[in-house]
Formats: sequence, C-alpha cells, structure tokens
Amino acid sequence: MGNYENINTLIPKGIEKKKAYLVGGGIASLAAAAYLIRDGHMDGKNITILEETHIIGGAMDGSGNAKDGYVIRGGREMEEHYECCWDLYSKIPSLSNPKRTVLDEFRELNIVDPNESTCRLLHNYGEKADFSSLGLSDLHIKQLTMLFLATEEELGATTVEQYFHPSFLETDMWYFWRSMFAFQNWHSVVEMKRYMQRFMHLLPGMSRLKNIMFTKYNQYDSMILPLEKWLKSKNVAFNLHTQVIDLNIDIHENKKTVTAIHLLRNGKDEIIHTSENDLVFVTNGSMTENSTLGSMNEPAILNREVGACWTLWKNISNKYPSFGKPEVFCSDIDKSKWESFTITCTDSKIADLLKNLTGRDPFSGKVVTGGIITIKDSNWLLSVTCSRQPHFINQPQNVLVLWAYGLFPDNVGDFVKKKMCNCTGKELVTELLYHMGMKDEIPEIIKTVNVIPCMMPYITSQFMPRVKGDRPDVVPEGSSNLAFLGQFAEIADDCVFTVEYSIRSAMMAVYTLLNLEKKVPEIYPSKYDIRVLAAATKTLYSGRPLPAEWIVHKLLKNTTLEGLI
Repeated sequence: MGNYENINTLIPKGIEKKKAYLVGGGIASLAAAAYLIRDGHMDGKNITILEETHIIGGAMDGSGNAKDGYVIRGGREMEEHYECCWDLYSKIPSLSNPKRTVLDEFRELNIVDPNESTCRLLHNYGEKADFSSLGLSDLHIKQLTMLFLATEEELGATTVEQYFHPSFLETDMWYFWRSMFAFQNWHSVVEMKRYMQRFMHLLPGMSRLKNIMFTKYNQYDSMILPLEKWLKSKNVAFNLHTQVIDLNIDIHENKKTVTAIHLLRNGKDEIIHTSENDLVFVTNGSMTENSTLGSMNEPAILNREVGACWTLWKNISNKYPSFGKPEVFCSDIDKSKWESFTITCTDSKIADLLKNLTGRDPFSGKVVTGGIITIKDSNWLLSVTCSRQPHFINQPQNVLVLWAYGLFPDNVGDFVKKKMCNCTGKELVTELLYHMGMKDEIPEIIKTVNVIPCMMPYITSQFMPRVKGDRPDVVPEGSSNLAFLGQFAEIADDCVFTVEYSIRSAMMAVYTLLNLEKKVPEIYPSKYDIRVLAAATKTLYSGRPLPAEWIVHKLLKNTTLEGLI
C-alpha cells in the first residue's frame, strides 16, 4: 500500500502535483480523464485534452439540423457485456435527469424496447429475403471451428478470403457479419476470430440482431455530451483547434519518458514541457481522420492525404519499435475506406415504406428497423437503418433520420450507373430507393429528403491484417508516463471497432500509469461457457442434425471445461 497517500481513500501519492495531457478528444481520452478523476483522485484542473478539430467526440458524432440536414458518419451497436463502458457510465449523470445515470436510462430503455430485426435482408428490389439461418455447409462450420481454436500467432496476417473456402463468402452468415461489422474479404481473419470468441453468446440472435442494444439518441447526444458536461463540471480543460505534432521521448536503456509535447495551437507552434511526474495519453490513429462531406448535389471527395493523427503516430513510432507500425493500418486507403450517407426525411413517404417493411411505426419512439437492413443484390452492398426516433434531441416530430452505407464505393450502381464514390446525395438515395422497391416513387420522395454523403478513408483501417507488435501496448514496456489509447492500441482478446475497446484502453492506461491497486474488469468469458458453446453450435447447424461429436470434442479440449464434465 506504499503507493498511496491515504490508505482509507486510496489517493495515489503525489497526485496533486501531477498533470495529465490527453492527445485527441475522442471517447478514449474522455474516458481516461474520467478515470483519472474518479479512481485516480486527480483534480480536473490538472487535466488537459488536446483536440485538433473544433469539437469533442472523435468518431462518436452526430450533428446538423432538420433544415440543413443531419450527419452521422457511423453508428454503434452495443451489448450488455461492455463491462468497462457500463462501469464508466454508471457514474455519469444523465442530461435529462441528473439524479439518474446514463447507464440507468440506457438499461431501462433497452428492457422496455428490446431490439430485434424483422427485416434483416432485402433482394429483388424491395422483397424480404429469408434470414432464418446462417446458410452454412459442414465445410464452413469446420473452418469456423478451426478458426476458433487457432492461435493468433498461427494465423498471422492471413485475410478472411485466404482462410475460408470461396463459398463461405456467399453465405448469409457472411452477409450478416460483413454488414454488421463492416468486414471486407481482405481484412484480418484474426480480428474475425476475436469477434467470434468475444461475442459468441450473441450468435444465436445474429440473424435477427437480437440482444444488440442502442442508445436513445445518436451516439454524440447520448454518450459524448453527458460525459463532456461532467468533465467540464470537474474543470477539465478542453483545448480545441490544437494539433499535436510530435513528442520528445527520452529513452534511456529501457525506460521511456515523454519530456515535451510539440503542437500547433490555432496555427502557432507551441511546446508543453513534461516530466516523469506528468502523464501523457495519445490516441494513436483514427478511423474518421480526413472524413469529407458532400451534399444533395455534390459527392464527398476522397481525401488521400496522410492525416495529422497518423503523422503523429509515425513520428512517435520512429523513436522506438515498441510504439507500433502505423503504416500497416494507414497505407492502403482503398482497402480501408467506405462511404456512408445520412438521410433527413421531412413529411416523407419513406415513413410508410419503413412501416410496410418492418411492421413498426417509425414515429412510435421504439426501434424501427432493429438495426441495419442489408440489400444482398446491391452492387454497392448497401445497408440502411432507422434507429429510434427522434434520433437527435432537436429533431422535429415530422422528421425521420436514416443512416446508410455501402461497402463497395468503387463499384458502379445497379440503377445509377456511376461509382458510388462519385455520386451526389440525390444519386445515393435514388439507388437505395430503387433497391427498396420504390423506383416509381423516387421523383416524389426526392423532394422530401436531404442527403449528406460522407467518405471515410480510414474507417476500417483497424481491421487491416496485422501481427503482434504492429499495435503498441496500451502502456509500452518501460514507459514511465506514456500510454496509448483507442482502436490502434493492443488489448489482448478484445475487439476493435467498439466503444468498449476504447474505454477499456483508457481504464488500463490510468490504472497502470498511476499504479492503482484496482483491476480492470475481465472481458466477458462467453467462450468458456458450455451453454454458450452448445447454443452456438446449434445455431451454426440451423436446425439440421448435429454431427457434433468432432466439434464438441475439439471445442472442449481447447477450453477449461473439459475437466469439468
């Protein structure tokens, strides 16, 4: 207990003399600031968040209005076993009722209005496709089982298409998987393996998106705003328009200490000098860096420049091998990009279309599509979703907000004979309406919508094939005051492209650098639960007789359960 000033309150020694600098204003930095205050007992006035843009929130965004159009670059699917995320929000007051927490309201909302899709797949221009099974053969199941059992070292930088038989990429399971998680054929099969293990308990509901949870409003209004408000009440400093360029890092033998932070503040060079007593947290890499927006009449232009956050990580990584290899993730944007578009509908027939497809009233305040609807025969592989409405706090009652995206922005459309990436908002929604069986209604519906495209060069860069060492540890070996946060720091067994991953990295970083005698919650161990294994196996066979002797033997042999049964 010698590391604490006061044994009764577990206040770390010297915490009042420490300062913390957090590079990046996304959820990872916000969470780290919260844990510094809550569990590290740091005074908020000693915490500074350095953000390049004009707004806090990073990839968890939501902006606009009914007149000019709303913008959501991406969405967040969540589930009950986000242990770190719910730990954080169990202490953050709700915006609507400060006596309740964000977690209180989230939990109650999802109990009253549980999610389930009634229209997961479309084809043949608006016709519901069968989504009752995963459509797997015995070969596919055997390959999935062996993937579950393989080690990450054995798989290395293998891609999905290198690992599986080509026929797997035509199954409904792959349609479900790639549209839920934005996986591409050329992405890392190791990341797919992690998802399989981490979320195995969700496999029985995969085709219906059952047990997936959503916030009341968009992720910015529901998750970023209440956390930002709480941090500001604790006097945390938010320095916007502040771009961190580089760090000075003193490396002596194996000890690594940040001694200075180089930055551009409102275009002017500045240096913040730091010591071993200070803490520096860096969100290395970004999924939404260099995002560009279009409009109803203009396409979103792809920005191929190297983003500022990637440049910072490259500058840091050049100083020592354990700081990772950013070029693995940011060097091929044609394999990490896709395009989304937000549709603002005012007094639109789209409301009737959604009601006919889902059997749900979009204005009921409950889940509408129950997650994304994927169009199987779309050349862009379009998916669209309508979440609970209103989706924005300031959204009028006669307005709906939909979000859609396409995984193949370089493909030519089936109706609009242009590459998706070259299409205006009007052309994007035209192609979507065509596939939803509304071809004859397009001219009338176009008058009732405002569509804003968004091109994201790095949106799936975290899924690029990689090996051990390509991502730095949250706290690299020998680091005295530097930690990495977010989607490009290494956390064993957890899954990138989740809010949980970012918040877990924050908790790990704070607890480690402050040497707190607190444990980070373990990742939910569903893969070790015999009930989960049995339900997953049954789901893979989708009602067929289970030739499960080989599979069960293999699974149990490679878990801690074999000696228990």
